[in-house]
Amino acid sequence: MTVIQQVSVNRMKIIMFLPLLLLVCSVSADQTETAGHQSCPQDFHAALRELTASLAVQNERITVLQTENQVLSNQGAIEQQTEIDQLKLQSKVTQVAFSASLLDQGEGDTGPFNDHTTLVFKHVVTNIGNAYNKNTGIFTAPVRGAYHFDWKVLGRDSTHTGAYLFRNEEIIFLAYESQSSGWPSASNGASLLLEVGDQVTVRLWAGSRTYDNENHQTTFSGHLIFTM
Repeated sequence: MTVIQQVSVNRMKIIMFLPLLLLVCSVSADQTETAGHQSCPQDFHAALRELTASLAVQNERITVLQTENQVLSNQGAIEQQTEIDQLKLQSKVTQVAFSASLLDQGEGDTGPFNDHTTLVFKHVVTNIGNAYNKNTGIFTAPVRGAYHFDWKVLGRDSTHTGAYLFRNEEIIFLAYESQSSGWPSASNGASLLLEVGDQVTVRLWAGSRTYDNENHQTTFSGHLIFTM
């Protein structure tokens, strides 16, 4: 039984006792009128005042407890809604995947450059979680976890082509192909543990070039495997 229920029971007992007290007083009055004495025991009014005061205290306690219960109920509802919102946000954060090719339209070569240069893959077909920026070519990890990346570069009328996968300023893997003529291509993949804010890019091998057209053959893709 809750505290409020117990207080309510006590109040009902007091209310039920009042008619009984009045009945006793009435019987007592009938008996004392014959003897010419006072019509009611002298302590009746004192008992009535005590019961009335007790009833007032019980009512006040019930009001206070009901108010406290309402506050706790509201706090519980707010905490539950906050937890639901956090779970929804976490669910959205853990949904991360993207895939893009180098050119958004047309065809052409990119490079050569004197230094390793970030490739900006502008034709984005998937970007769940918006972690990849098609204006900079940078993928930024939104949550700590294990990620997997794949990249491919195609050369045209070239002897070699290649591209690195970078985590921040750290070289991870190289995809590279060299041949005497024709259309060299290279691809590679890697799984990385990333912290929040880590950046992953594909950078063209210095001195080489890559080609893309409407078939989207130079690509960069990645997705979150699981959080940690």
